[in-house]
Parts: sequence; C-alpha cells; structure tokens
Amino acid sequence: MTVNPGADSASTLQTAWARTSDLFRLTKPRLLSLVLFTTLVGFYMANRGPTPALLLMHTLIGTALIAGGATALNMYRERNLDALMKRTALRPLAAGRLPSGYALIFALALSAGGLAYLFVRVNHLTGLLAALVFSCYLFLYTPLKTKTWLSTFVGAVPGALPVVMGWTAASGSIASGAWILFAVVFLWQLPHFCAIGWLHREDYANAGLPVISVLDRDGQETGRLAVSFVAVLLVFTLLPFFMGVAGRAYFAGAAILGLMFLGCALHFALLRNARTARKLFIASALYLPALFILLALDKTVTR
Repeated sequence: MTVNPGADSASTLQTAWARTSDLFRLTKPRLLSLVLFTTLVGFYMANRGPTPALLLMHTLIGTALIAGGATALNMYRERNLDALMKRTALRPLAAGRLPSGYALIFALALSAGGLAYLFVRVNHLTGLLAALVFSCYLFLYTPLKTKTWLSTFVGAVPGALPVVMGWTAASGSIASGAWILFAVVFLWQLPHFCAIGWLHREDYANAGLPVISVLDRDGQETGRLAVSFVAVLLVFTLLPFFMGVAGRAYFAGAAILGLMFLGCALHFALLRNARTARKLFIASALYLPALFILLALDKTVTR
C-alpha cells in the first residue's frame, strides 16, 4: 500500500482552511464591517485635533473582537432556527459543518478577549458600553425574537451603541453629539429591517418568528412603519447642523439623502411588493455610509 504524504498534507490544510473560513463566517463579516464603520465615525466626530492612530487601532480591534464574539454566540444559540430558513440554512452551524462546542469556545474567547481589551487598552466607559451591547444583544434581543415583533426595537439598541463606543473611546465621555449619532443609527435600522422582513417574510414564517411582515400579511402596517421611521430619521439627521457640529454642505446633503430615502419608503408603502422592498433595502444600505461620510467631511466643531 502506497502512502502519499503530500496528499495527506493538502487534505489537512484544506480542512484547516475550511474550518478557519467557517469560524470567520460566525462573526457575520458584513455586519461586523458596519459596526466598525459606525465606531470609526463616532471616534472621528468626538476627536479634537490630530487623530490618535494607536488609540483608534485599539478601539477597532476591541470592538471587532466583542462584536464578532457576540454574533458568533448569536449563531450558536440560533443554529436550529437558522436551519429552518433558506437565507441562513448554509451558515456553518446550521449546515452542520462546524461542531457547536468548537464554535462556542471560539465565540466565548472572542467576547472575553474583546471586553478585556477595551477595558485595558481604551477606557472603562467604552468597555462598559461594550458589555451593554453584548448583554442586550444576547440576553434580550435574541430570546425576544421568537416572542414578539417588538424585538426589532430592542435589537436596534446594541446595533446603534458602537457609534457611541467610538465617541467615548476618543473623548472618555458621552456628549449630546453621541446621542444624536446613536439616534440616527437606531432609526436607520428600522426601515432597513422592514425591507429585509418583507423580502424574507416566508422564511421568517417557516421558522415561526413573529416579525412585523409575518403578522402584517398585506404589508400596510409595514409600509406605514417604514415611512414613519425614515421621516423621523430625516429630522434627526439635520440636528448636527443646528448643533454646530456640521456645516451647510452637510445640511443640504442630509436633506437630499433623506428625501430620496423617504421616496423609496413611500414607494414601498404604496406598492408593497418585492421590487419596491428591494429598492428600499438597497437605498438603506447606501444611505447610512453616504450620510456619515458627508458628516465626517463637513465636520466643524465637536460638542
């Protein structure tokens, strides 16, 4: 019998790569990139003077660790639910590619490491906010998802707190500007999820998740909520100008972006079909980065 050491080594490397890739997927990279982006914006808006590159690096590393750990634990807890939905059935745990115990150890290590890192390398306030994000996401939002559609509002809180973490990392305190940024991210998530919920309502129904698009079969309430959330969001996005945090260019740009976003929400509310829901989803995905880039470019004074 001939043994081929090269083939065995290649197989081992392939298995290790697949395992590493699946562990990375547990952190939900697209969601993680959004978390890091909002953290960066919060840091930049709170910072006075030259950007402290080392502190920013520590902030992003710690935030990435705690956010990645929290999402991995969320996937661990929801692996059976994920297996019931087409959009999540191929996730590593739902598909059975990754042992659940292995994933749990990985998630706990990331979470503990992230918390410790933020407390030691950034500051205690940012570490406490990270602990709040972790607790709210896993112990409030995750269990509430199977019980009430209002879980969306609860989940929007940990989704919006990273921008405040960025602010506290740079300044060591929470000011009114941080709460404005929090409100913007919080409100933005709601129409974003209205679009996702409508596009995947059959999946959510099959999994028994009581999201608004499942309970609201004709979509009228979902449409009204999307329009209402975008309208309130538009008001909040103009506040940085009136607070002296951003200038006229930001005000004009924020108004235009907000009205375009509102137009997409109104279109969805009127027709309530997959095409308009997809347009609303794409608009929401483009809106927040565009708004925050505009805010950063037109930053004036930090309050």
